[in-house]
Amino acid sequence: MTGFVYIMTNINNSVLYTGVISDLSGRVKQHKEKKHRKSFSAR
Repeated sequence: MTGFVYIMTNINNSVLYTGVISDLSGRVKQHKEKKHRKSFSAR
């Protein structure tokens, strides 16, 4: 199993969000679509 550590930022580049995941493209898609509406990354 392959894993990825990723770092994303908000539109203002003022907050960094880190995570570990095996499906990186799927997770990026979830962030962009705000799949989990109440999550930190959706705000």
